[in-house]
Amino acid sequence: MSRQRSRDTKVEVELRRQLHRLGLRFRIHRRPLKGVRREADVILGPARIAVFVDGCFWHGCPEHATWPRNNAEFWRTKIERNQARDRDTDAKLAAAGWLSVRVWEHEEPAEAAARIAALSATRRA
Repeated sequence: MSRQRSRDTKVEVELRRQLHRLGLRFRIHRRPLKGVRREADVILGPARIAVFVDGCFWHGCPEHATWPRNNAEFWRTKIERNQARDRDTDAKLAAAGWLSVRVWEHEEPAEAAARIAALSATRRA
């Protein structure tokens, strides 16, 4: 697990490239809320949008998630804990007025960036 990249993955870098092409400016790998130990992959500050790029395996994608047969109980517990933490993060951000956007690693980066740009335009208006 220690060899799995947690930052600057291919999908994340491509998403940032697409966001930049659309004229959006952002911060990367920051905590949207002080005192909450959750780091967003991309933050659009003025629009108060936190973007998280989630891996299909690690976060239990409804389309592509697989449950390993080896050490099954450990992995099921780990992935379910990740999902619970994601829900908790979304709730904490929403309570503070932030919008949490989840982008799955299998999504097309250009489509995800267009969705985020539309949300940003709506929230800034």
